[in-house]
Amino acid sequence: MNLCYLIIFLFGLVIGSFLNCVIFRLEKGESFLKGRSYCPNCRHQLSWQDLVPVFSLLFLRKKCRYCQKPISWQYPLVEIITGIIFVLIFWKLGLMNYLGFGIRNLEFIYYLIISSLLIVIFVYDLKYYIIPDGVVFSAIGIVFLYNLGFMIWNLFGHWSLGFGILNPLINPLLSAIFASLFFLVIFLVSRGKWMGFGDVKLAFFMGLFLGFPKILTALFLAFFIGAIIGVCLIIFGKKKFSSEVPFGPFLVMGTFLALLFGEKLINWYLGFITI
Repeated sequence: MNLCYLIIFLFGLVIGSFLNCVIFRLEKGESFLKGRSYCPNCRHQLSWQDLVPVFSLLFLRKKCRYCQKPISWQYPLVEIITGIIFVLIFWKLGLMNYLGFGIRNLEFIYYLIISSLLIVIFVYDLKYYIIPDGVVFSAIGIVFLYNLGFMIWNLFGHWSLGFGILNPLINPLLSAIFASLFFLVIFLVSRGKWMGFGDVKLAFFMGLFLGFPKILTALFLAFFIGAIIGVCLIIFGKKKFSSEVPFGPFLVMGTFLALLFGEKLINWYLGFITI
């Protein structure tokens, strides 16, 4: 059991290393599908010893082997967080007790891909205050095709469900429209001062990915976490009331929390209000 989680975690470290490359090259306008990795400071090509996730940074004492410039903490943090998220998704789907290849494995791959795109959005928006269109549109396209495929799968397996067979597509689509319109109103009223248009597109993705009622959980958690962190930043003098703070990372956090613990949070809340 522990071995499976370890394998998934190590796989996540490797993918996290690749995501760091994607984030860096997106900002530079370079292809992340070709070309050797290089130091962002001295641009020296890196060997395989320099690219082992987490361990290379520890071995090199957080400095480039060639120019001795410090290596950003972003690299190991992204790798470790990716590994943790992959393990949590594996646990969430209950794949420990599932043998063989089937729809559950495809679902696992689907969630890993979406999670990877969300991590790129989180870091990119946190660093550069912009949500890359290519990433969020790719995420929207993948989720739409997945939902469409799931609907077709149900159609062939359950001919008698009638209109309900469209629910895997209608529920997420209506949730996406609701979420994006909510953020669009904020964007228009504030003239882009409170929310960027990238948040509108990300909200559309969230609704399409999570559906109802998880989208409500994700949005509530995003605003709640954002408010707490924003107040803390102001208290400790890191930000002012007029300072710009990217909201994309909070939306991503809300999405992950709703995905992994959405049902438990909803049931807890419903149980709390009925006491």
